[in-house]
Amino acid sequence: MKFIPRRPTGNINVTKTSAIREFLALAGGLLAIILVLYLSLGVAVEILVPHLSAGIEQAMAVNLLPRMMGKEIDDTKSRELQPLLDRLQEHCTKLPYHCTIKVSSSPKVNALALPGGTILIFSGLLDTLTSENELAFVLGHEMGHFAHRDHLRGLGRGLVFMAISTALFGPHNQINRLAARFLNLTELSFSRHQETAADHFALEVLHCTYGHVGGALTFFEKLAAAKHSRYNKISFFSSHPLTPERVHDLQVYSRQRGFGSGKLTPLRDNL
Repeated sequence: MKFIPRRPTGNINVTKTSAIREFLALAGGLLAIILVLYLSLGVAVEILVPHLSAGIEQAMAVNLLPRMMGKEIDDTKSRELQPLLDRLQEHCTKLPYHCTIKVSSSPKVNALALPGGTILIFSGLLDTLTSENELAFVLGHEMGHFAHRDHLRGLGRGLVFMAISTALFGPHNQINRLAARFLNLTELSFSRHQETAADHFALEVLHCTYGHVGGALTFFEKLAAAKHSRYNKISFFSSHPLTPERVHDLQVYSRQRGFGSGKLTPLRDNL
């Protein structure tokens, strides 16, 4: 039989499926993969954080701290405040590492617990304080986040990448540097349960140090009553929201533990 070539009846190089439909299918598949990865990392955070060693955390801090603290660090004030933090930690807490304090020359009214045991406190916060007791409560609260590893959960999924890469390749690797670029202070937020636990920790530290919890509510009361726009723009701290329920809980917990008030220790004028 003789073969007779024939032209194809249609263009075999063009799919009969709609290009838009193919794009949507691919986009949907990619979105599903990203969602599964995101949720999986969330689970990984809860599994990894309680078992993350202090050494690994401090190694990760090598890349994180310079970006988180910025360049406006007041070394003089930091050194002046360090003895108070040392006293609180040595006598009234059990943390996996020695904590250090850094004062940022910024009008922000805030304080943050950063990986590796660093407490970043802004000069705007110091300007609102009149007693050492108020400052001790704030520092105790941040140490509470260290004790419960809340600061690592707050940074969350990015730290999973950093923890794994640090364990495998050491602290100075390109993966850590890349992850550090995407981790910033806005990610440090805590749940109501985490805030309550940190507040209770701070009250225990305050009572252990001074024999009373005077000053614990003073700072809250100042912010609640403040009319200055700088205070009105924040809700206690952006990462530590102030709520009436939170203040009430402090009062209830103090009564339950039998914590009373007492004489406040003035804060030095040069701070």
